[in-house]
Amino acid sequence: MVTPIDDAAHIIAAIYDGPFEDALWQGFLNALRRRMRASYASLIFRPLDGTPGKLIELCSGAASPPHLKQLYFEQLYKRDPLPYHQYRNDQIYSTADLLDPADPVHRAFLKDLLIPSGMACLRTMRVTEESGVGAWLSVARSGPDFRCEDDALIASLAPHLRRALRSFVAIEREQFKARMAANAIRRLNYGWVAVDAKAQIVDQDQHTATLLEQVSAFRSTGGRLALADSSLDRRFRMTLDLIADDAGARPHALTVSRDPWIDMLLVPVQHRQIASSARPVAIVYVHADSRSTANRSEQLTDLFGLLPSEARLALALSRGLSIADAANALGLTVETARNYSKKIYAKTGARGQSELIRFILASTLALA
Repeated sequence: MVTPIDDAAHIIAAIYDGPFEDALWQGFLNALRRRMRASYASLIFRPLDGTPGKLIELCSGAASPPHLKQLYFEQLYKRDPLPYHQYRNDQIYSTADLLDPADPVHRAFLKDLLIPSGMACLRTMRVTEESGVGAWLSVARSGPDFRCEDDALIASLAPHLRRALRSFVAIEREQFKARMAANAIRRLNYGWVAVDAKAQIVDQDQHTATLLEQVSAFRSTGGRLALADSSLDRRFRMTLDLIADDAGARPHALTVSRDPWIDMLLVPVQHRQIASSARPVAIVYVHADSRSTANRSEQLTDLFGLLPSEARLALALSRGLSIADAANALGLTVETARNYSKKIYAKTGARGQSELIRFILASTLALA
C-alpha cells in the first residue's frame, strides 16, 4: 500500500528528474495530476511582457480544447484577469482567490474558458529561482474542489521545484553557451577529439567525427586516431607518447595536409573527468580548411583586391611557409615571390608576414 509520504516522495523525486527528461518535467506532472485527482496539471513559463505566444507550457492531462485555446490566444488573453506576475512566491491560489464573481470580466473568464476546459476548480502557485526565472505550477479539475491536504502538498513542493529550476536554468545557460561556442568553432573549421595513451578515441565532436570519415589524410583502425601517411603517423604517436608521460608537456602542432589544409594541435589533458570511465591523455584540436587552395585564393582576391598569383602566395604565407618554401610550392622563383609579397603587403596593409597572418585569420575568410 502506498502511503501519502511515499506518494509525496515519489513526486519530489520526479521534480529533480524533470530537467533531464526529453519531455521536461513530464513524469512530475503526471505523478502530481494522479495524486491530486486532477484532470490537468501544468508548469508554465511566462514572459514578463505577457505575450501569450511566447509562453512555454508543459502539461499533463486534458488541456483546453483546441477551439478554446485559439479563442484565448486571439481574444481572451487581452481580458485575462489573472495577475500572474503579481502572485506571491510559494503562495497557493484557488479559483475563489483569483476570480471575483461580482466582476463581469472575471465571470466571463470563468464561464467562457475555465468551465468549458474542465478547470473550474484551480490551484496555482508561482515559484521563482534566484536568478529571476519563474514558473507557474497549476492543477485543475471540474470538481469537487481540492482539499486542505492537497494545498499542503503543493506548498511542500515549492522549495524542491525552486532548486530544480535553479539547476535547469544553469544547465540551459551552459548548453546555450556550448552551442554558441560549438557553432563558432565549427564555422572556423575547428574540431576536437580526445584520445588515450594508445590513440584510442575516447570522445569527439560531430564535426571531427565527420572529418575523420571523409578526409583521406586520416584512416580508421579500430577506433584509433591514425594518419594515412606512415611517417606523419609515427610523429603523431611519438608526440602522444611524450604527452602521456608528462601532463605538463607543451602543446605540439602537426601539419597533416596542405591542400586542403589540415593541421592538428595536441594538448595534454590537465584534469580528469569524474564522469568519464576512460582516461584521455590529450585533446587533439583539428583544423581543417574545407575549401581548396583555389577557393581560398579567390576569396582573398575578393577581400584585398589581390591578383590570383598574389592571392595564392598570400595564402601560402598565411599558413606559415617561408618565402622560399612558398615559392617552391607554387613553382615561382624566390625573386618573383619577393616582388609579389611587396604588392601583397601594400594591398593588405600588413607590415610583415606575421601581420598578414593575423589579418587573414581575423578576416571574414575564417568564417567562409
